[in-house]
Amino acid sequence: MSHHSPAHNVIVQIKVKLLGVTKPPVWRRLQLRADTRLDQLHEILQAALGWENYHMHVFEFGEQRFGVRDPELDFSDERQVTLGELTDIGTRFRYTYDFGDDWHHEILVEDLLDPEPNIHYPILVDAKGACPPEDCGGVWGYADLKEILADPSHDEHQERLEWLELDDANEFDPNAVPTDDIGYELALTGVSR
Repeated sequence: MSHHSPAHNVIVQIKVKLLGVTKPPVWRRLQLRADTRLDQLHEILQAALGWENYHMHVFEFGEQRFGVRDPELDFSDERQVTLGELTDIGTRFRYTYDFGDDWHHEILVEDLLDPEPNIHYPILVDAKGACPPEDCGGVWGYADLKEILADPSHDEHQERLEWLELDDANEFDPNAVPTDDIGYELALTGVSR
């Protein structure tokens, strides 16, 4: 790990990609402080992607696994480490959310930057693809869901609309990224500093 200026002066640019989801792919590019702890990073990722934080999660850096302290699971305490301590430009690590649906995200550290004045980090820089609905059955379940919603004649079409609490399949757009909502949610993650 190369040593930069003190961590509080470094902004880390990351690209978070939801693995296995295509048509469209789902990814977010974020800038956040290097002194962000992993428990805070979890909240930032939930906000940026659009997950609802209903389930467990884990960060994996090679063999090292970090999460909420749990004697049953062999996770190190995510509150004890920061993004900057574990990464450098080019570092790739894994964030898994929901051990049932198993949403695997690959996170790439793209760049280390100087903070811009008057910007409150974390910020969303760029984004593609809607977040899948919670509990939709992982990568395969989501692919299924998109197919069923796109086909009004499918016998589960109505059932899925009701499950999503939608009146019409057009309200579900896998390409839509609610950037304003994400910006608002990200701002809230930074409040507790």
